[in-house]
Amino acid sequence: IMPRVEVTRHLYAFFPALEGQDLNVSGGTVAEAVQAVEKLAPGFAFYVCDERGRLRQHVNVFVDGRPIKDRGTLTDPIAGDSRVLILQALSGG
Repeated sequence: IMPRVEVTRHLYAFFPALEGQDLNVSGGTVAEAVQAVEKLAPGFAFYVCDERGRLRQHVNVFVDGRPIKDRGTLTDPIAGDSRVLILQALSGG
Protein backbone atom coordinates (compact mmCIF):
# COMPACT_ATOMS: atom_id res chain seq x y z
CA ILE A 1 0.00 0.00 0.00
CA MET A 2 1.29 3.43 -0.95
CA PRO A 3 0.14 6.91 0.12
CA ARG A 4 -2.41 8.42 -2.23
CA VAL A 5 -2.11 12.07 -3.29
CA GLU A 6 -5.21 13.90 -4.43
CA VAL A 7 -5.26 17.38 -5.91
CA THR A 8 -8.17 19.69 -6.45
CA ARG A 9 -9.66 19.57 -9.91
CA HIS A 10 -8.64 23.08 -11.00
CA LEU A 11 -4.96 22.07 -10.75
CA TYR A 12 -5.49 19.83 -13.78
CA ALA A 13 -5.64 22.98 -15.90
CA PHE A 14 -2.02 23.67 -14.95
CA PHE A 15 -0.92 20.03 -14.79
CA PRO A 16 -2.99 18.01 -17.28
CA ALA A 17 -0.65 15.03 -16.90
CA LEU A 18 -2.19 14.44 -13.46
CA GLU A 19 -5.77 14.12 -14.68
CA GLY A 20 -7.01 10.56 -14.55
CA GLN A 21 -3.88 9.33 -12.79
CA ASP A 22 -3.91 7.26 -9.64
CA LEU A 23 -1.41 9.24 -7.66
CA ASN A 24 -0.15 6.47 -5.40
CA VAL A 25 3.34 7.62 -4.53
CA SER A 26 6.26 6.47 -2.45
CA GLY A 27 7.52 8.53 0.42
CA GLY A 28 7.28 8.90 4.14
CA THR A 29 6.78 12.67 4.35
CA VAL A 30 4.67 15.30 2.64
CA ALA A 31 7.84 16.70 1.01
CA GLU A 32 8.61 13.31 -0.53
CA ALA A 33 5.05 12.98 -1.80
CA VAL A 34 5.25 16.42 -3.45
CA GLN A 35 8.53 15.43 -5.11
CA ALA A 36 6.96 12.21 -6.38
CA VAL A 37 4.15 14.21 -8.01
CA GLU A 38 6.78 16.59 -9.43
CA LYS A 39 8.25 13.66 -11.38
CA LEU A 40 4.87 13.09 -13.04
CA ALA A 41 4.12 16.77 -13.60
CA PRO A 42 7.23 18.96 -13.80
CA GLY A 43 6.65 22.34 -12.18
CA PHE A 44 4.16 21.02 -9.63
CA ALA A 45 6.52 21.35 -6.65
CA PHE A 46 7.29 24.99 -7.47
CA TYR A 47 3.58 25.67 -7.92
CA VAL A 48 2.79 24.54 -4.38
CA CYS A 49 6.08 25.53 -2.71
CA ASP A 50 8.24 28.63 -2.93
CA GLU A 51 11.94 28.74 -3.80
CA ARG A 52 12.84 27.81 -0.19
CA GLY A 53 10.59 24.75 -0.21
CA ARG A 54 7.92 26.30 2.03
CA LEU A 55 4.28 25.78 1.25
CA ARG A 56 2.90 28.80 -0.57
CA GLN A 57 0.48 30.98 1.38
CA HIS A 58 -2.66 29.97 -0.47
CA VAL A 59 -1.89 26.26 -0.66
CA ASN A 60 -3.14 23.83 1.96
CA VAL A 61 -2.20 20.22 2.53
CA PHE A 62 -4.16 17.72 4.59
CA VAL A 63 -3.00 14.27 5.64
CA ASP A 64 -5.83 11.94 6.53
CA GLY A 65 -8.17 14.90 6.93
CA ARG A 66 -5.89 16.96 9.18
CA PRO A 67 -3.94 20.08 8.12
CA ILE A 68 -0.19 19.59 8.15
CA LYS A 69 1.78 21.30 10.90
CA ASP A 70 5.10 21.86 9.12
CA ARG A 71 4.46 24.35 6.32
CA GLY A 72 8.16 25.22 6.21
CA THR A 73 9.83 21.94 5.30
CA LEU A 74 6.85 19.58 4.89
CA THR A 75 8.23 16.96 7.27
CA ASP A 76 4.79 15.75 8.40
CA PRO A 77 4.84 11.95 8.19
CA ILE A 78 2.58 9.97 5.91
CA ALA A 79 1.80 6.28 6.22
CA GLY A 80 1.36 3.70 3.51
CA ASP A 81 -2.40 4.10 3.61
CA SER A 82 -2.45 7.89 4.03
CA ARG A 83 -4.53 10.21 1.88
CA VAL A 84 -2.71 13.46 1.09
CA LEU A 85 -4.94 16.22 -0.25
CA ILE A 86 -3.26 19.25 -1.86
CA LEU A 87 -5.45 22.22 -2.62
CA GLN A 88 -5.07 25.84 -3.51
CA ALA A 89 -7.33 28.15 -1.61
CA LEU A 90 -9.22 30.48 -3.88
CA SER A 91 -9.48 34.08 -2.79
CA GLY A 92 -11.24 37.13 -4.03
CA GLY A 93 -14.48 38.86 -3.47
